[in-house]
Amino acid sequence: MRADDKPAPSSKDSSQRIPIKNVKIHGDRKKDRERYKPGDQIYVRRNQGFFQRLRQRMNMVYFAIFLVLPWLQFNGHQAVLFDIAEQRFTLWSLTLWPQDLTLLAWIFILSAFLLFFVTTFMGRVWCGYMCPQTVWTFIFIWFEERIEGTANQRRKLDKQPMSANKFIRKFLKHSAWLIFSLFTAMTFAGYFAPMQELFVNVFTFNTSATMAAILAFFTFATYGNAGWMRETVCMHMCPYARFQSAMFDKDTLTVAYDKERGESRGARGRKQDHKAMGLGDCIDCNLCVEVCPTGIDIRNGLQYECINCGSCVDACSGVMEKMNYPQGLIRYTTEHELAGKKVHLVRSKLIGYAVVLLIMCTMVVLEVVNRVPLTLDIIRDRTELAKENFNGEIENVYTLKILNMSQTDNTYRLSVKGIENTQWHGKQEVMVEAATVYTLPISISVDPYELKGYMTDIHFVVEQISGDEEVKVEQESRFFNKR
Repeated sequence: MRADDKPAPSSKDSSQRIPIKNVKIHGDRKKDRERYKPGDQIYVRRNQGFFQRLRQRMNMVYFAIFLVLPWLQFNGHQAVLFDIAEQRFTLWSLTLWPQDLTLLAWIFILSAFLLFFVTTFMGRVWCGYMCPQTVWTFIFIWFEERIEGTANQRRKLDKQPMSANKFIRKFLKHSAWLIFSLFTAMTFAGYFAPMQELFVNVFTFNTSATMAAILAFFTFATYGNAGWMRETVCMHMCPYARFQSAMFDKDTLTVAYDKERGESRGARGRKQDHKAMGLGDCIDCNLCVEVCPTGIDIRNGLQYECINCGSCVDACSGVMEKMNYPQGLIRYTTEHELAGKKVHLVRSKLIGYAVVLLIMCTMVVLEVVNRVPLTLDIIRDRTELAKENFNGEIENVYTLKILNMSQTDNTYRLSVKGIENTQWHGKQEVMVEAATVYTLPISISVDPYELKGYMTDIHFVVEQISGDEEVKVEQESRFFNKR
């Protein structure tokens, strides 16, 4: 029953009825859904403007960093190398080992809270300006435009039956995608294997089967994600798209359509008085939809598919300029601003994230400053805890593993304390190469009159004697007496 057909409520049940209110739908959403169905091919229209220039320049910087970093050398080694086989991560002068798991955890936590802070303040800008999926998608679209033409030309080409022209263009496009994907995979693998050696092995067909499988996997993953799936990854596979709303509030900067100013939509001439026609500023040109990389209509309100790339903002600003209307019909704004309320840029949630970020940064700095690039592991001889040697002394056997976590060769002096008049049998000065483990078998003997009981606590000390840096570690162990 429609609202205007309902009978007048009786006094008996009027208090139990829910009032019906007509809701005006802005735009034809059914038409929009039919035009842009999930899974349909999206032909992203080329667009220019301030935010697109900003995005392109940021993408160029990030892509250049991605390409250059694995080629850089520092002190005779690759500056950035995550060597999983050797279980060490090299970052310039810092080498991280499994023993540095705490530092890695702090770095990951810091990165997460930085993302939360940025999302709360500026919305999903990570997706629009910095996410590798977005960067590579726009690179692949650039190949499309150079080979197949504009969005309308690509749409017409796909509708045509197969011909020599269509086959050649499709072949060139997919070949360019695959070559670029292989180059991406090789660069990415260069973060986990020596870059120069990797490129030589690939181009001389001398790479291992494992590396070949890794390169093949990442090549087709890049080709599939940026070439075929594109917005599907952002909308249905990326978890960030789903939980980002938990960080949004009504003061978060997002791309939004000013409904009060834009409605009602409709076409009009440039010289016509649209106010007299009962129209808003939106001319319903659909450019905001055609330039959107995820194919949504921003005029339907805030949607989780929006990646805040600002493409629709630039498209709408260009139309407003041509129509001599004020810009900002679609803009970066907040819900409070659109509602005419005061915007609170500094708020409790943002302050909370900032405080946590400060704490995380402090913890990371302290972890790096207090980090000692040397570890000592002590392994006792399990076959015989203690024995009596030819001199009548009690002797314990140990294996010392000295890990030099620095990037320079160092010499260390070893000693033991905790028992008086000990005899050290083995080397007491050793040179350990950079980023290697030195295994040293030694034994300690003591006059039995120096021992107070069956077991005595002792400490092994390793002290660096080369270079200007003072590095010293102690490790506790036990010395056993014969029963």
